[in-house]
Amino acid sequence: MQDQTLFTKIIHGDIPSHKIYEDEHTYAFLDIYPRQPGQVLVVPKAQIDHIWDLSHEDYHALMSTAKKVAQRLRVAFKDKERVAMIVEGLEVAHAHIKLFPFSTHEEFMNQPDMNSEPDHTALAELARSLSFS
Repeated sequence: MQDQTLFTKIIHGDIPSHKIYEDEHTYAFLDIYPRQPGQVLVVPKAQIDHIWDLSHEDYHALMSTAKKVAQRLRVAFKDKERVAMIVEGLEVAHAHIKLFPFSTHEEFMNQPDMNSEPDHTALAELARSLSFS
């Protein structure tokens, strides 16, 4: 059995998160180190490393959740022109999609300061405003 990824631990509640959406197949939560405020990670509950290895059902559930969340971000961040969707799979060996609102190339390319302390109070407030529950 493979070790649980960071995302699997978050899904199981072993690590706290700022959840905004959950269904049978997917889990979406705020990234604590966002490129831009409002960055959401959408992950399948199945711990699969590569997105292309997901089952047909899990892949479509992941994309459906990504669309729901992106639409929510468009409404919440009206001042931003776009919502980016990135599937890179570099940091965590668990398929995931990054969604974040942006307007400029600089905002899109921004790299978060991974050494800074996340503002969990602000993240919790943002999660409440974006939450589907």
